[in-house]
Amino acid sequence: MPAASLTNFLLLIAAYLLGSIPFGILLARVFAGADVRAAGSGNIGATNVARVAGPLPGILTLLLDALKGALAVYIAGLVTDHSSTWMMLAGDVSLIGHCYPIWLRFKGGKGVATALGVFAVLCLPAALSALLFFLIVVAIWRYVSLGSIAAAAAMPLLIYFLWAPHHAPPLIVSFGTLFASSLVIFKHDANMQRLVEGTEKRFILGKSKDHSP
Repeated sequence: MPAASLTNFLLLIAAYLLGSIPFGILLARVFAGADVRAAGSGNIGATNVARVAGPLPGILTLLLDALKGALAVYIAGLVTDHSSTWMMLAGDVSLIGHCYPIWLRFKGGKGVATALGVFAVLCLPAALSALLFFLIVVAIWRYVSLGSIAAAAAMPLLIYFLWAPHHAPPLIVSFGTLFASSLVIFKHDANMQRLVEGTEKRFILGKSKDHSP
């Protein structure tokens, strides 16, 4: 195997392992001595960590999960001379690592924060626009899951129009973004079902209203 190919292969393995670090579980144990998988919604992401362990570990989980995706893309850029192909691939692989971590028998989080970190490095205007869209949806309807789904669904269009002035993104970026968005939405399947049934939790920092499994 050529040296460059081996380096890029190792880069993707590193991106997966980085994405698979379960910060939500670690922080909930440190701050509350709790297994976040056995409380609240059972998810290892920032929202459930905040419900189970409090606002500070929830915020730290959000930041560290986002950092995983951002760092994977940033390192890929350094290693490959800022190849958009390898940066997008590293970002997607880190997202897969978060959603399907080897350490947790491939049962991970929903990927929202990690995806935000990925796109913050790939295209900051698109990431900020998606974050604003998320905040607006949550502020109006108070469903974190709905905001996440809406932001994920909007991301392919945001990347297309905001990638660079008067330039569409490379095809690998367009398809990689579509993959990331689809994965995040797929991981919210149970939330979508509860939204339809009217049993999804409305989120207020430190509290939750309504009931869901």
